Amino acid sequence: MTLQEKRYTRRFTLLAVIFLLVLLLSMQLGRYQISAWEQLRMLFTRLTGGEPFWEKSTGKVLFEIRLPRIGAAVLVGAALSVSGVSYQGMFRNPMVSPDILGASTGAGFGAAKLRGSENNDAFSVENGKIVTETKLTTLLAVALAWIISRLSRTETTLALVLAGMMVSSLFSAGTSFIKLIADTQQQLPAITYWLMGSLSSIKREDLAFLAVPVLVGMVPLFLLRWRMNLLTVGEEEARSMGVDTRTLRLVVIICATLLTAASVSVSGMIGWVGLVIPHFCRMLFGYDYRRLIPAATLFGAAFLLAVDDIARLVTTAELPLGILTAFVGASLFVYLILTGGGRRVD
Repeated sequence: MTLQEKRYTRRFTLLAVIFLLVLLLSMQLGRYQISAWEQLRMLFTRLTGGEPFWEKSTGKVLFEIRLPRIGAAVLVGAALSVSGVSYQGMFRNPMVSPDILGASTGAGFGAAKLRGSENNDAFSVENGKIVTETKLTTLLAVALAWIISRLSRTETTLALVLAGMMVSSLFSAGTSFIKLIADTQQQLPAITYWLMGSLSSIKREDLAFLAVPVLVGMVPLFLLRWRMNLLTVGEEEARSMGVDTRTLRLVVIICATLLTAASVSVSGMIGWVGLVIPHFCRMLFGYDYRRLIPAATLFGAAFLLAVDDIARLVTTAELPLGILTAFVGASLFVYLILTGGGRRVD
């Protein structure tokens, strides 16, 4: 093992330790205090099928509220980070985020449309309606961008970006129209709050809606991460190496879009995670996607988990995640600009 590989191994180990510490700390934080020892006993008893010894309220807080929310924060943070780093590599542009092809605005339109036509409980993730609707509209938005780019005579990457901007604007206008005609007493506040992003309504049953598509989208990107290095050198160069760039690009778009759709469908629109975290990962681990994607997974999960802890504890009324990620993400981005962040670390 070379000196460089040892350095990257130490950094990855440190990142994994930080993630575990944030995870353990998140289990302790909350207005309903449960000791770490009691949590371990409860988890062991539940896993081994033993007789519950805890109070009903304690079990509800841990198993129905706190752990599902922690799991959702980990999955959403990892998914958005991996989606962002994949898009940035495919487009060879560090300013690209997961909503470059209209995924987030498509999801926002689907949620607003459902909320504008359903009863007040339509924004509860537990019934699955909001999840299904937002996933469908997200995939529709990205599919439209892809089809338009294929019909265009412009260079492929540029056409895809322009088509994504057009589709994003179209769905954003649709969302604005739904907000305009929505009931101002009930529907409009619910739409606005959902668009700001939150994990407050996550239940244990909802994790299945999130975990399955995240795994389906994440596994191919992990398996193809060494090929993604070839996309960063340019399309012509990659083709000269025998790589089917069209198929690889399509697979990356489908997987990254699935990650974004799954995340947005349960958490609402959370920005900056998929834009800022890849830059920090490149500072620490270089541009090699064999290291970059695993690092983005842990870094994104730890980041969103920490921000969610702040969102639910900093005030008596819970803050929307989208607001906090914008504050924190923009501040970190300014730091990256001032320090020349994003430079390759060898």
